[in-house]
Amino acid sequence: LSPRECEVLVQLARGSTTSEIADDLIISKNTVKTHIRRILRKLEVSNRAEAVGRAAALGLIPPADQ
Repeated sequence: LSPRECEVLVQLARGSTTSEIADDLIISKNTVKTHIRRILRKLEVSNRAEAVGRAAALGLIPPADQ
């Protein structure tokens, strides 16, 4: 994953919405959606929750309980 995709992924893990991620990272909602699509493809998952779980399992983000 790219550094920006990792930033988006951390925001997803926090439960942020597309709009919240866009505002926090100062990018458009469409750009956030593009990053999410790429994250899903690269992690070979079909939704945001699976992406967060896979990323935590791979050590890309801290586990949810930390």
